[in-house]
Amino acid sequence: MNAQTIEYTNGRTRLVGQLYRGSSGNGTRPGVVVFPEAFGLNAHARERAECLAQLGYVAFAADLLGDGRVFDDLPGVTPTIKALYADRAEWRSRAQAALDVLRAQDDVDRERLGAIGFCFGGSTALELARSGAPLSAITAFHAGLLPALAEDAGRIRCRVLICHGDEDPLLNADTMNTVFDELRRDRVDWQMVRYGNAAHSFTDRRADARKDPRFRYDARADARSWSAMRQLFDEAFARS
Repeated sequence: MNAQTIEYTNGRTRLVGQLYRGSSGNGTRPGVVVFPEAFGLNAHARERAECLAQLGYVAFAADLLGDGRVFDDLPGVTPTIKALYADRAEWRSRAQAALDVLRAQDDVDRERLGAIGFCFGGSTALELARSGAPLSAITAFHAGLLPALAEDAGRIRCRVLICHGDEDPLLNADTMNTVFDELRRDRVDWQMVRYGNAAHSFTDRRADARKDPRFRYDARADARSWSAMRQLFDEAFARS
């Protein structure tokens, strides 16, 4: 396993990500951007990127907060997240900058690109797709999705998988229905899987340590959602 720290920018903000690739092979391979949860590029996102590299992808764990910052609690990171929610052009440009890093790698197949994200990172994956980025597929895990912008109509060019916990208290049903209406309107190839008994952050083994009842790891939902992601990528990255 090869891991490389990469400093990059969207033209305004210094960002620090982590690139992972497995043993070298001939030719190019699919690339996947991993967008972390709201707390920043912590161990959870890096571990998922490493897992993707072990599966044969080149994976880039992206920095969305700037300077590689990682927060331990929601109050500390909330002002930064709110600022990005309020400035979606900046938010999307940071996501695009991460995709640009991945596309620049010599061993990445630029025709087979994907993105995944957790919580805020899942929302970021969808925002990147809405910008018209050349992605084959995205997966959003327990993401707090936002309604699309008016100019996003018809821009999504990729398959979309949304994985949610049925007991996620942060899930806004009205917003989700708006997102579903958007995907239907634009004839996107999309799936939504809802996992029974699972709360927010069900993919993060460290979630219980936060001592917040809204955040809870669920091994079964974690395994099932990861398997669903793998199936999606197998379909999206298959060569005709």
